[in-house]
Amino acid sequence: MKKIENVKEFVEKIDSAKKVNPKDLSSDQDLTIAIMNLISIEEHLVFSGAKTGKNSFYDLVQNIREMRKTLMQKVIPAYEGEVWCISKHLLASSMRLMEVGTKQQSLGHKEEAYKLFNQAYELYCLFWGLNMNMLNVADVKWIEDKTEDMKKLSEKIDANIPSTPEVSEEKTGTLSKMKAFARKAVDCCIE
Repeated sequence: MKKIENVKEFVEKIDSAKKVNPKDLSSDQDLTIAIMNLISIEEHLVFSGAKTGKNSFYDLVQNIREMRKTLMQKVIPAYEGEVWCISKHLLASSMRLMEVGTKQQSLGHKEEAYKLFNQAYELYCLFWGLNMNMLNVADVKWIEDKTEDMKKLSEKIDANIPSTPEVSEEKTGTLSKMKAFARKAVDCCIE
């Protein structure tokens, strides 16, 4: 994938992507939040069944799971390998970090809450980066934790992610670029 050189080229790429895949990203964002909640409902039903000993909670899991799968297919119509499962876990983890963050906030631990909220958003941005083919998963592999290896991998990933003016003002890592992209492309306020 060629590195995008400027904002105009980035906007043109997004516009052409919309023509090829006319997704309503604001609607898809709402859908991902619903999917997050369905994943949580599945978890709560399992724990409620275990805590109460009532199988009726377990019996509801399949219905919720089928609904979640159907809705996920609207956001992730095509995938390869483990992308479906990775996507589900990115959304579930994002939701859980938001919930833990709100609990920390209510306990008065604001700094810890802010860290958790940012981590939740990073995972959410990774979900979009993965499912909008902005991350080349073929280039992602386990490498020994050596500074030079990490720098090379980061440069390889960065070369495939568009640069925006917002990114140049922040860190220039992959997550920062995903966050900048999500701010622009996945805007729930655009009707």
